[in-house]
Amino acid sequence: MSVGNCSIKEITEGIRSVINSKQEQLTDKEILTLIEDYVLRDQRIENYSFRKKGEVISGVYNATRKDLNLLQPYADDKEVNEIMVNGIENIFIEKNGKIEKLDIRFESTEELEEIIRRIAAKVHREINELNPIVDARLEDGSRVNAVYKNIALNGPILTIRRFPENRITMLDLLEYGTITKEASDLLKKLVIAGYNIFISGGTSSGKTTFLNVLSEFIPKDERVIVIEDSAELQINGIENIIRLECRNANVQGKGEIGIRQLIKASLRMRPNRIIVGEVRGAEVLDMIQAMNTGHDGSLSTGHGNSPEGMLSRLEAMFLQAADFPVDAIRSQIAEAIDIIVHLGRLPDKSRKVLEITEIEGYRDGRISMNPLFQYKVHAGVHCNERNLKGQLTPTGNRLKNTIKFERNGIYI
Repeated sequence: MSVGNCSIKEITEGIRSVINSKQEQLTDKEILTLIEDYVLRDQRIENYSFRKKGEVISGVYNATRKDLNLLQPYADDKEVNEIMVNGIENIFIEKNGKIEKLDIRFESTEELEEIIRRIAAKVHREINELNPIVDARLEDGSRVNAVYKNIALNGPILTIRRFPENRITMLDLLEYGTITKEASDLLKKLVIAGYNIFISGGTSSGKTTFLNVLSEFIPKDERVIVIEDSAELQINGIENIIRLECRNANVQGKGEIGIRQLIKASLRMRPNRIIVGEVRGAEVLDMIQAMNTGHDGSLSTGHGNSPEGMLSRLEAMFLQAADFPVDAIRSQIAEAIDIIVHLGRLPDKSRKVLEITEIEGYRDGRISMNPLFQYKVHAGVHCNERNLKGQLTPTGNRLKNTIKFERNGIYI
């Protein structure tokens, strides 16, 4: 970012020289005072307005003391859900469900790369030309993905997805219109009774948030094991909980711990329930086997365009792990998963539960599904309208597999 005849980078370098000349360790407040004095005496910006000088001071402080540099104000803004950096010039944010381009830019590729390396180092990951992709999380739980310039043609790519400071509850989802009271009551009973529930949906459809919400209903006296690629879930209120996170290989290519290994290890920890944050590949085999070996009430998420599409993806992922007959794979999936909850984003950017369906069983070469709730757009509203009006509506079908309800003394 340029300032008159100089740049934030030049002023920052000057400030760092002053800081380094100090013998004692300075606090953030002392650093800010030092920056204010330095900037306000700089003749190159003496004609700037008070507001503009304030922006310069903030920019220099962020570049000096904050990991995210000029992105820091947007990371601190609670209304910003996502920060998307496509090279040094194209920077976007998602705020209140809308994407907008920012009128800021990085000075150089090296400046952006330094931010990415700093983020990776704080979570004990590394990114360079040999390891050009990193997935990590910040201290506040935000998810970070970065791609180095040697495989991103338009420069280094940085994506930061932030999660709400206060955990979203089922009451919040009811208020937002994400789900209806009738559907939420059913899901609560399904979780308590130990039905295996899989949450599907597209990118940014709210799968992780919804998994968090469903975890509210897990009985507090159960032993729960949470397995994630990067820790994102905020499961509270359960004392007997174990949280496991994957680990990348070190510089020598050793020490990698994947989700498959963690699922296998979890089976020896006497879990009542296993929660897998997201399945993306061969680990689906171990998750399905865990669900089929008495670990009722397990929860997981995955990317899919519909419940049917999600089942097809699970089948494809299963084949990555083992060359099983298709009939055997479909039978295993149908036996393991009881309920699929499908989420989506509508054109007005709202997130909705679009379908709740029961996996009825496997017969005649296909997995039989029993839709219980489906999102219906109100009559007279066209799909190309930005503000769709509709509601999650009961299909009239009854849940057919009620044995877990009966075992737990729950009646619907």
